[in-house]
Amino acid sequence: MLDSVPPRVREYADQVVSYVQRALGIQLEYDSNTLPVLDHYLRSVPEDQPAALKLVVATSGAYFGEVVRQRLGGRWELSDQEAEWRMVLPTGLNFSPVGFVAAAIARADLEDLDSEIAAPPRLLPYVQLALARMGEVSVDDYYSLCGRLDTLEHVHEVLVAVAAQMLGDEGDLEVDAEVVAAAAAAAVAGHGTAGLTALVDDELDDEDDEDDDEDDELDDAVEAIADEPSGPVN
Repeated sequence: MLDSVPPRVREYADQVVSYVQRALGIQLEYDSNTLPVLDHYLRSVPEDQPAALKLVVATSGAYFGEVVRQRLGGRWELSDQEAEWRMVLPTGLNFSPVGFVAAAIARADLEDLDSEIAAPPRLLPYVQLALARMGEVSVDDYYSLCGRLDTLEHVHEVLVAVAAQMLGDEGDLEVDAEVVAAAAAAAVAGHGTAGLTALVDDELDDEDDEDDDEDDELDDAVEAIADEPSGPVN
């Protein structure tokens, strides 16, 4: 799956794999199973060495973005500055991997880096409700990359469930799920957030005169997934 990674991202991600191997003797495997190893490594990074810290943040951000992309799908949006790189998921959720890593090291949000989950405006109510229904966790868990991945997975699943419900009536959810999957696949193939986001936007346009019914559908769809084990609030 690394074949479709921008060369600069792949180079950076491979660098942090080497750093962790040398420091801890453990091989990162671009999966959730070894992500706690990277969290452990980041807790040992000295914050009083700016040049080294900047390099670790950039390379670890590339690695974490790849873990998310390989797990949930998505695409990279790159710029000249690593701090402005973003990972965009098929559901339209997007975030700064570098911002997440910097916050994980500092165990705090930083003024000069974005460490929040973002989404297209029409999807924000669904994201906010999904996050509000997640349980409180410790500061360490909240800022850890493992915690961030749990949050992204949870909200991603909620948006897919909402889109599936919007696309059809209750008796046709299985077909709707296939349509959602096809839209997500289109986004991963290079169409950006157009897939799932466009489907949700179209349905919302059709239901502008039915706000009360839409709110009920949102609560039902989110409730179906929000009862799973709690994760970090973002």
